[in-house]
Amino acid sequence: MGINKNELTAEQIRKAMECKDAAELMEFAKNEGFDITLEEAEGYLDELSDIELDKENLDKVAGGGCYPDCEKDYCFEN
Repeated sequence: MGINKNELTAEQIRKAMECKDAAELMEFAKNEGFDITLEEAEGYLDELSDIELDKENLDKVAGGGCYPDCEKDYCFEN
């Protein structure tokens, strides 16, 4: 099964970014239930090398952030 980037967790993205090469990324993907080719792994590594998320944006990707005008009692940003 290929990778739907919208279904990846922030933790999976972080760990994928730590892979040193395509072979390591392929093994990581396999352990996470994804089957990717060498070409796909190389392409993903190229994409990941251009990503630099700060903590605030990483939290938002992981679903931990709120929109700026949030008025919910449980929102940690208010």
